[in-house]
Amino acid sequence: MPTTVLLCDADDNLFPSEQPAFVASTEVTNRFLAAHGVERRFAPDELRRAAAGRNFRMTAVELLVEAGASERLTGEALERWVDEERRAVVAHLAATLRPDRAVLDPLTRLAERFGLAAVSSSATARLSACFTAAGLDALIPPERRFSAEDSLPVPTSKPDPAVYVLAGERLGVRGDGAVAIEDSVAGVRSAVAAGFPVIGNVCFVPDDERAAREAALRAAGAQRVVASWEAIEAAAC
Repeated sequence: MPTTVLLCDADDNLFPSEQPAFVASTEVTNRFLAAHGVERRFAPDELRRAAAGRNFRMTAVELLVEAGASERLTGEALERWVDEERRAVVAHLAATLRPDRAVLDPLTRLAERFGLAAVSSSATARLSACFTAAGLDALIPPERRFSAEDSLPVPTSKPDPAVYVLAGERLGVRGDGAVAIEDSVAGVRSAVAAGFPVIGNVCFVPDDERAAREAALRAAGAQRVVASWEAIEAAAC
C-alpha cells in the first residue's frame, strides 16, 4: 500500500517545545506533589527525562502511585490540576516558540506529496498555541490534529495506541498507508501498536542524549532514525 499520510508527533518533533514546557510544568507538578503530601521535587530537565512522551495527567497519577499516595487524589481534583498545568504551559509556549525554517521548508515540500496530520498526547489548547507560534497552522490545521487528551472519549496518553487508531480511522489510512514521525519511545510504541511504521526523529533531542535516544527508538520499533526534517524528506522519496 503506498504511503499517503505522514502522522507527525508534535512536541519536540515539529517544534522544540519540551524543554520550555517543562519549565512551566515543573512548577505546577511540584505544587501538585506538595498538595498531596509527597516530598519529592523535580527540576525541569529531570521531569522532562522522566515524563517524555506522556502528558501531565498520566505523569501526575504515576508520580502519586510511585509515592504510595494515589488514594489521596480524586478525579475532580485531578481535573483542576490538569487545567492549571495546561494554562501555565500554554502561556509559556505561546511566548517562547518561533517559526523554524529547518522544519517549515521541508515540511512545506512534504505537504505537496503527502497529507499531514499531528498525533499528540498534548491537549488541544497546547497544540493550538504551539502551531500558531511555530507558524504551522496552514500546514496542519486544527481538523487534522489528534489529541490523546481531548480527541478521545476517555483521555489517555501515549504509549496507549488509541490516538493513532483514531487518527487512522478519521483519515482513512492504516498500515503502510501512513508513516508516523516520532521523537519519543512512548510515541514509537503507540504508533507501532496501532500498526503504523515509524521514522524516529531526534532533531530537537539534546546532543548529549541523542545516541541513547536513537538506540531506544530503534529498540521500541522505529524502522530508521534521522536527525532533521530534511532527512525525513529524503527518506520519503
